Amino acid sequence: MSKWGLLVGGVLLAGVVVAGWQAIQPSPTQQSHSMVTPDTSDIAVGDPIEDVRLPVELSSNAVIGKRAFDAKCASCHGANAAGQNGVAPPLVHKIYEPGHHSDEAFQRAAKSGVRAHHWQFGNMPPVSGLTRGDVQHIALYVRELQRANGID
Repeated sequence: MSKWGLLVGGVLLAGVVVAGWQAIQPSPTQQSHSMVTPDTSDIAVGDPIEDVRLPVELSSNAVIGKRAFDAKCASCHGANAAGQNGVAPPLVHKIYEPGHHSDEAFQRAAKSGVRAHHWQFGNMPPVSGLTRGDVQHIALYVRELQRANGID
């Protein structure tokens, strides 16, 4: 068999394997995540969604992040990232655990905004006036709040 025959056969075999793999994958409507958005119907609009326990002490960089969060994020996401019903979700929630929303997801959300996908509060607009460093500190603050609330 010639080299061309082997090459063509190999490409065809790879195509059959890829097509077979795709055929056995669940459709997007069948895929789901374990992150369940809570029912907030009994919470008044504007009230906190989560009861956030504060850590005994924040690291020095998380203190910087808290200042930036309070200045740029708390007006929507609420004090201590507890969320505000009807406004914006809590960041101290299992949905935002590091394994589901990385720190880079916080960077992209702040820079470019984000389409609503877990909560029905509408799309998040970009946040002006934040550097990558600011968002790193904010993410650190949120992660320390999450750990204090059993979210790792």
